[in-house]
Amino acid sequence: MLFTFQTVGNASNIAVQKYLNDRKIPQLFVGGRATRFEDPVNFPWTMGFAPNLRTEIRVYARFILDNYPNAKVGLLYQNDESGKDYLAGLREALGAKASEMLVSEASYEVADATADSQVLLLKAAGVDVLVDMAAPKFAAQVIRKLAQLNWKPVHLLGVGSSSIGAVLVPAGVENSRGLISASSFKEAGDPTWVDDEGMKKWVAFMDTYYPEGDRKSIFTTYAYSAAELLVQVLRQCGDDVSRANIMRQATNLKAVKLDLLLPGLAVNTSPTDYRVVKEFRMMRFTGERWEAFGPMVTD
Repeated sequence: MLFTFQTVGNASNIAVQKYLNDRKIPQLFVGGRATRFEDPVNFPWTMGFAPNLRTEIRVYARFILDNYPNAKVGLLYQNDESGKDYLAGLREALGAKASEMLVSEASYEVADATADSQVLLLKAAGVDVLVDMAAPKFAAQVIRKLAQLNWKPVHLLGVGSSSIGAVLVPAGVENSRGLISASSFKEAGDPTWVDDEGMKKWVAFMDTYYPEGDRKSIFTTYAYSAAELLVQVLRQCGDDVSRANIMRQATNLKAVKLDLLLPGLAVNTSPTDYRVVKEFRMMRFTGERWEAFGPMVTD
């Protein structure tokens, strides 16, 4: 085996991470977001693609501190290693204000039928800024429950659950209006990008290879971008397609501009910084599309 690419899930990638690293097999751009996938000291043969969980949560914390410094913050997360990463990252990012601002933490089990009881707990705690890092199924339920309760906190939604087709439509687009999330990529379907050359390439790709694909889903744009970065790594390898050189090139990406990255963003990695995505724009759901606002935020 030369390398693995985009293997999906935190648990499954963690299960094979040591095995692959011990054998010096590149575990490239994994489809998981644990902090340990961007740890060159302990796992030099593993690289993530999407921003790790602590990077994402720190961006939301910075947004809260800049815009809602006196907020009563509540966090909803899944009770597993990923969710605990979010909790630790939020506390860390809020710093000295964490004990004052973070008034409620609610976790759910993946086997739970709903997260309704957790929503009620957060509401009862007086939360006015909800940091919702639930998985897509639960995120849709939470959005509907908030509407049923007529509870309207500032609602920050994790990027992994920001798919319009997979989450916001099932939750009800009217219920989803005003949600805030973050992204590093152009939003498919946003008229801002109708004449953008990178978006045109993605549309042509979808027309040719996946015409039935959901054009509003972050998953189709994500997959295209991950594959595009792999192609860049292999091109940089030239005639030396060895494990060592694949890893060398992946950890020496300089100013790589992917078709769907937001203008001004580029991929830069190094042997000591395995993060592929570390810059974001905040975005708000209008009821039809995600609309970017505010300055670029860097972790």
